[in-house]
Amino acid sequence: MPLSFSPNPVRGSRAMAVAPHALASQSALAVMREGGNAVEAMIAAAATIAVVYPHMNSIGGDGFWLISRPGQPPLALEACGAAAAAADIASYRDRGLDAIPFRGGLAANTVAGTVSGWNAAYEWSRRELGGRLPLSRLLADAVDYARHGMPVTASQAACTHAKREELSSIPGFADTFLPGGLAPATGSPFRQPRLADTLEHLARSGLDDFYRGALAETIARDLAAVGSPLAAADLAAHQPVWKTALVLEHSLGKVYNVPPPTQGLVSLLILGQLDRRLPRELDPAGADYVHLCVEATKLAFGVRDAHITDPAHMDVDPQSLLAPGELDAMAARISTQRAAPWGKGKGPADTIWMGAVDAQGVAVSFIQSIYHEFGSGVVLSGSGINWQNRGCSFSLDPRARNPLMPGRKPFHTLNPAMAHLADGRTLVYGNMGGDGQPQSQSAVFTRIVHFGMNPQAAVDAPRWLLGRTWGQSSDTLKLESRFDAATAEALRARGHEVEMLRPYDETMGHAGAILRHADGTLEGGADPRSDGSVASW
Repeated sequence: MPLSFSPNPVRGSRAMAVAPHALASQSALAVMREGGNAVEAMIAAAATIAVVYPHMNSIGGDGFWLISRPGQPPLALEACGAAAAAADIASYRDRGLDAIPFRGGLAANTVAGTVSGWNAAYEWSRRELGGRLPLSRLLADAVDYARHGMPVTASQAACTHAKREELSSIPGFADTFLPGGLAPATGSPFRQPRLADTLEHLARSGLDDFYRGALAETIARDLAAVGSPLAAADLAAHQPVWKTALVLEHSLGKVYNVPPPTQGLVSLLILGQLDRRLPRELDPAGADYVHLCVEATKLAFGVRDAHITDPAHMDVDPQSLLAPGELDAMAARISTQRAAPWGKGKGPADTIWMGAVDAQGVAVSFIQSIYHEFGSGVVLSGSGINWQNRGCSFSLDPRARNPLMPGRKPFHTLNPAMAHLADGRTLVYGNMGGDGQPQSQSAVFTRIVHFGMNPQAAVDAPRWLLGRTWGQSSDTLKLESRFDAATAEALRARGHEVEMLRPYDETMGHAGAILRHADGTLEGGADPRSDGSVASW
């Protein structure tokens, strides 16, 4: 049954920001109203959301950027940390471990890179865009929310309650996230005074102090105290990396994503296949459409699992896998009538995606993550920083695609997306949610670009998820129950193991999109599955 309801997008003529928490999008727009550019706005939003959505992300996590100026391909910025010099397979095996723990100090084994990305983007903004707003202004909202509090979202309350038993014994978690020993109630004020002090210190001393200053010394001391292998030398050795974005030559324009160690290649492989196999007359909520998207995803995940790792250890150029001949061959393998076999997904993730476009047409697609809910669960006593557990994705098998070794970067599900369309429009879009990220990206992109839906309608429309995320234990094809029964049955008939979820289920992640038209007008969509909004000027 075709979609019968089309929600209106938010529209604007000057600037726009979208985030999965309304306070973050408002922080971004306020900066642009004060003359700041989209990069400055995104730093402000990234700082705010690290405070107000703490179960999803933190300044103790990693980040990735795509930054585009009108008429130019986007720049990619990789701000992810490597494994500690003291972290190797033997150091974990000697403890009797067969796998890296998901939680605790041993899970906090990679440097947190996102603040270095803020710093690199800030310096680039000042150099290339004439950015003039001081760090104290960009971090001001985040400091205020951390010090004076903000109302707890239903998402944070539910996640904290669900993870309380698992995380309450992890160093620092209960003191920070369980006031009075309980998960905070939805709407109750939540304060993080140590984090407020840390953000104020960064505003005064500069963002690089996180890695090579007084804050770095505090971080290193507190990491050692909780049993992390990270040391001050690991922080000091870290640097963000500017990279060439991956590009898909699509029939309707150019689509960009970030290169490995992320799965940005996966998102582009899915869209490249669909560009060859997706008829324009399909129902964008029907079984034929979902089946093609899912089958393209399976093939793209096969490439991911065979090749993607730290690029220093890859044996193939990821851009070469987007060559037309490669995509032709991959797309030809899709059966329209039968589901291909499916193995197991990569598991849960916690992440935020945000987008911003300013009055000059500078566009930013940004993603920030601590991996699992609350990351390692460790909250450092001096700084109030919740540290990521991205390094638990390493394997303790030296023959694996992603074996743990000193200085190696872990595989990342993170991948912010952007498209320069042939008709002059720019699309900034993305999603959170591990394996769900490239799948929701394919839904949002194709519904906007192939089927002409506005950004809000495309984000709002029912979605699917093949595999696991958000702590799910099953690898089924999950459908929101807003898909009609005929769609679900038709997919089962083709061999898909279908599981029905609630309407607007948060398992589907938090997507968002901004579409800048050739005349400079803007349309945006925020995910009703999140606590987010589009802020427009």
